[in-house]
Amino acid sequence: MYQSINPTTQENLLTINYLSDTDLFEKLKLSQHTFKNWKRTDIGHRRDMMLALQKKLLEQKESCANIITLEMGKIISEARAELEKSAGACQYYAENASIFLASKKIASPHVESYIFYEPLGSIYAIMPWNFPFWQVFRCVVPAIMAGNTVVLKHAENVPQAAVLIEELFLEAGFPEGVFQNLFISHQQSEEVVKHTAIKGISLTGSERAGSMVAAQASAQIKRSVLELGGSDPFIVLEDADINLAAETGIKARMQNAGQSCIAAKRFILHKNIAEQFLEIFIQKAEAIKLGNPFLEETMMGPLARVDLLETLESQINTSIAKGAKILYGAKRMDGPGNFYLPTVLINIPEHSPAYQEELFGPCASVFTVANDKEAIYLANHTKFGLGASLWTHNKEKAFAFAQEIESGSVFLNAMVKSDTTLPFGGTKNSGYGRELSEAGIHEFVNLKTICWD
Repeated sequence: MYQSINPTTQENLLTINYLSDTDLFEKLKLSQHTFKNWKRTDIGHRRDMMLALQKKLLEQKESCANIITLEMGKIISEARAELEKSAGACQYYAENASIFLASKKIASPHVESYIFYEPLGSIYAIMPWNFPFWQVFRCVVPAIMAGNTVVLKHAENVPQAAVLIEELFLEAGFPEGVFQNLFISHQQSEEVVKHTAIKGISLTGSERAGSMVAAQASAQIKRSVLELGGSDPFIVLEDADINLAAETGIKARMQNAGQSCIAAKRFILHKNIAEQFLEIFIQKAEAIKLGNPFLEETMMGPLARVDLLETLESQINTSIAKGAKILYGAKRMDGPGNFYLPTVLINIPEHSPAYQEELFGPCASVFTVANDKEAIYLANHTKFGLGASLWTHNKEKAFAFAQEIESGSVFLNAMVKSDTTLPFGGTKNSGYGRELSEAGIHEFVNLKTICWD
């Protein structure tokens, strides 16, 4: 069942039972039937509805932000920013989809040759709890603007957010069946992947979930996009602006209580600036005010679930037992709620969770290196490859360095973040495919070649 539990008070707010198989297949049937009409809808009409959805999001920003904070503990200011970003995705694709999907005339040996972009059908989106609106919108908005319909299996701890999103689509004028929630079990999810209505699957989640869904999708020869975990390096070279790097680094690690796949997780510092960087970094960690996420002065809220808190605590304690040293934190905050103090670890042994695994919470793993070669090696010495942040004043070195890093993106003198205008996704065990930008809208279309002689 789906349970909405307040992570600050641990109060059970809402329970939703799984759909019956009969109701599930009725929803899939509706999605399939709606697609036949939706794909023929004029793109200008789709644009108008998407702009109406943007307007609804902004009008209801405060109430939606309250639900985000209530269900998963994100501080209210970050929840509002998430709604604004989701609305921005609606506007971006409303304004640009017709350009991205326009047919193209291609030079070839034929008299005339064209490329057309056609929607695939019903897309199955499996989305996480950590950005309960943004993760959904960045996936489903381009898919729907391309002429697909979407069914969503949202994370089981954010059902109120899922209900709100479907209501917003309907209020904006989208026909019933263009976007639907599926409150279903993992076993039912596999049946959805197999269903003939489903033509593509997009998952944002854990490495384990991605592996399972990829296997299920490939067995059905269906297209999939996977945005999985990350252990992003934050590399600070000797010539960097140390103050700015530390200020940005604390935000890059602790934002959303560290519960972000693209958060800076491994801090790789040149030995000559490591002490200075850490002094500033720890001062800023000490200044973070934990508490009620609804209060404007709160800087970090609780972790979203008790099991997530317990997993993080176990990873950190195991790393310490194997030899890692605590510079700051490494304990729960006293009192109720899933609160964990901002944490900094150094001297981390290779065969420990803080080195090998993704720590999905407010813990920075710190490493020092003697030169650029060591920094590149350490940045790439991970099974993940989502993003990386590199700090240096030398532009030529920065771009050469960036070419050596195995990741989906490299941000130079900036924190890694998703942007509607830029392709987003990873490599290695961080997944495949791209969301956002023109690349994102092309993931779930059939690129059809038509030649005339």
